Amino acid sequence: MAETQGQLLPVYLVADESGSMYPHLDELNAGLESLHRGLLAEPMAAAKVRLSVLGFANAVTERLVLADLRAETELPRLSAGGGTSYEAAFSALLRRIPEDVSTLKRQNYRVHRPAVFFMSDGVPNSGDDWRGVHHTLTDRSVTPAAPNILAFGIGDAEAETMLAVATRTDHAWISVPGSQLGDSIKKFFTSLTKSMVQSANALNSGQAEVAVERPEGFTLAIDEV
Repeated sequence: MAETQGQLLPVYLVADESGSMYPHLDELNAGLESLHRGLLAEPMAAAKVRLSVLGFANAVTERLVLADLRAETELPRLSAGGGTSYEAAFSALLRRIPEDVSTLKRQNYRVHRPAVFFMSDGVPNSGDDWRGVHHTLTDRSVTPAAPNILAFGIGDAEAETMLAVATRTDHAWISVPGSQLGDSIKKFFTSLTKSMVQSANALNSGQAEVAVERPEGFTLAIDEV
């Protein structure tokens, strides 16, 4: 039997690229750059993570797939335009995650349950049948590599929807009412960077858990009334 190469955490950033995000592309792309710098500054943590970036509007664009951030000179840029298809986002994850986990296992890595950081500024497209796909994705009896999903709602996103997206109630967040969208995006990426570093360091210490860094300016969706 081949010797294990170590343990990895696949992380999926699923970012809303609908038309409403267009005025905030600078903040989105600056957030990705800061995420990259933050992980490069923590090489032991970066070694434990493989990052994929999926942008979704009416369809999904895979911007980055299973990247070792230490080997990336820069991260891809996000764009914006179109609707907000949660169904497309979760369908893409349902296809990609089992394939990615199999790929890493063939490379003799032990794979921790994937983590999805889902960020959206609006409501799903009308008629979007995303809940059925989401159920299949998160049902471990159907999808053995079912991910932990952390949901972050900004702008017009609704607390009830983020609670339905997240796999735990304490993994669903909503920006404080009145928050500026660009500011919420910056704080989301700060939280994401810290969460990824903490989660990877937990693997280094033998603890298989996803860390959640509470984003400044956000509240738990379950506390929204």
